[in-house]
Amino acid sequence: MKLNEISDNAGARKKRMRVGLGVGSGKGKTAGRGVKGQKARSGVAIKGFEGGQMPIYMRLPKRGFRKPNQVRFAWINIGRLDSAIASGKLDAGRPIDAAQLIAAGLVRRERDGVRLLAKGDLKSKITLVVAGASQAAIAAVEKAGGSVTITAPTVAAD
Repeated sequence: MKLNEISDNAGARKKRMRVGLGVGSGKGKTAGRGVKGQKARSGVAIKGFEGGQMPIYMRLPKRGFRKPNQVRFAWINIGRLDSAIASGKLDAGRPIDAAQLIAAGLVRRERDGVRLLAKGDLKSKITLVVAGASQAAIAAVEKAGGSVTITAPTVAAD
């Protein structure tokens, strides 16, 4: 086989239809565009136009806004912390920070820091180092005899 002998399989490439080349071609005269009107001409751009009726994208309500530089925390509830300590994934004797939570599989990624939330209850005394915590979560940890240290969230500077 030589490079100059290589060719496509039969029917692999279809020739494009050349329109407007006589009535006998089947695509002559109006070239498949119908008759007259804006869409029969070149340069038509009427996407979303509904004939003067208020378009659907204007009829439907607009909702929500996502702040482009918002701080996004990875979060964890104290109930999951307690079950992880009970199953031996976390050591309650050492301070627990984001790296240990990721290693234990309780948080997937750190994002802008880990935030502690108060769902569930805590039985063991733990020391936590997190980027944020709800007041109820801090109260629950302190009630169990532990402490929560809140660090500033690590946000990328502009």
